[in-house]
Amino acid sequence: MPLSNPIFRRISRLADARGVKAFVVGGYVRDHYLRRRSTDIDVVAVGSGIELAEALGRELHTKVSVFKTFGTAMLRAGGVEVEFVGARRESYAHDSRKPQVEAGTLEDDQRRRDFTINALAWSLNGDSFGELIDPFGGLDDLDACIIRTPCDPDITFSDDPLRMMRAVRFAAQLGFSIEDETFEAIRRNAPRIKIVSRERIATELNKIVLSPVPSMGFELLELTGLLELIFPEMHRLKGVERRGQHAHKDNFFHTLKVLDNVARRSDDLWLRWAAVLHDIAKPLTKAYDPRIGWTFHGHEVQGSKMVPAIFRQLKLPLNEHMKFVQKLVFLHLRPIILSEDLVTDSAVRRLLFEAGDDIEALMTLCEADITSGNDAKVKRYMANFELVRRKMKDLEERDRIRNFQPPITGEIIMKTYGIGPSRVIGEIKEVIKNAILDGEIPNEYEAAYALMLRLAAERGLVLPGERA
Repeated sequence: MPLSNPIFRRISRLADARGVKAFVVGGYVRDHYLRRRSTDIDVVAVGSGIELAEALGRELHTKVSVFKTFGTAMLRAGGVEVEFVGARRESYAHDSRKPQVEAGTLEDDQRRRDFTINALAWSLNGDSFGELIDPFGGLDDLDACIIRTPCDPDITFSDDPLRMMRAVRFAAQLGFSIEDETFEAIRRNAPRIKIVSRERIATELNKIVLSPVPSMGFELLELTGLLELIFPEMHRLKGVERRGQHAHKDNFFHTLKVLDNVARRSDDLWLRWAAVLHDIAKPLTKAYDPRIGWTFHGHEVQGSKMVPAIFRQLKLPLNEHMKFVQKLVFLHLRPIILSEDLVTDSAVRRLLFEAGDDIEALMTLCEADITSGNDAKVKRYMANFELVRRKMKDLEERDRIRNFQPPITGEIIMKTYGIGPSRVIGEIKEVIKNAILDGEIPNEYEAAYALMLRLAAERGLVLPGERA
């Protein structure tokens, strides 16, 4: 039953007692027909939504959060979050997505919704409890898997350009198509996206990245012209250049394949962002060599340097999540190179050292990066990756390299020789670290200390007790 939660009968009784028409509108109704679980309920009252919320709060002895500026109120009860608002109509100034609001009817409220599938409503009043109100054919659009606006799409998107991003996001999340007129209206109105805050755009982008098949969303962003405006670095990946017999792959569609491959393996937002950005510097590093064709030397290094600026531009967090993405972009070729060559202990130790706790995420990204249509080539790479994984497990158990810090620190060297900071200390630390990673000495204090004594003597350092 769609309205089986007891909270709906409570709202119904309170609305009837006040002579107020009340309805459940939007996502909760849509998700019922899609057989998706939802705990966010939007209630529209033809009258004061705040007063109805406060009456329910008193009855449930629950705190009600009131937002008078927006004319809304919200409370949590029985495992759901219920937001109340009065039915309204909206009008917009051309340079703002903040509407002028006035009281309206239920149909006014449904008409202002972004898409027909989000304009479905159920009555909560006793005489018509559970009755579906669907003036714009939202149920038919759900059946047809279509995203369509309830009124003129040019008005819908010009009034609130964020709805263009939401159209793409819903299409990606639900696997729906955007209806032709709605799609063309997004293309016409794409430049209006500039009045939307970067934070709002980032929220929708993240939802696209987290969708079941995120390539759908990015292809739609590209086809509508939105991607070039909000994320030009990704737009520039698109295209193939040919010279003679040489052509490189389309790095935009390659990136989307890698992203979908990662999405099948992981729900981690930031691992998916690493997939989006792993080849982001290829347009900047592209060069042509008549002997071998197109090259992208150093794109992993240049790409990792681009990550902070892209995160800043997109208003993504400049914290450990950004550093995680930056690290994976920098290292994403390393396991592939390992899998092509003889897998040495030294190379695997260095990979473990640099990747640390992110090694599994890195391996997931690298396996997703194998998008060749040659089945034999894919099988060879995957078999070699499995060899790399086994060697990592063996070395990790034996040498404890992951997240290791060399046993000899700069402080130990300075204290041992009674000296202050200097370049020679950094040199000794680096040689000791490399000796451990190359397997020349074990990852143990005694061996590292003995090497320190030898290296220091070679550089003219003398222990305090040995000085003349």
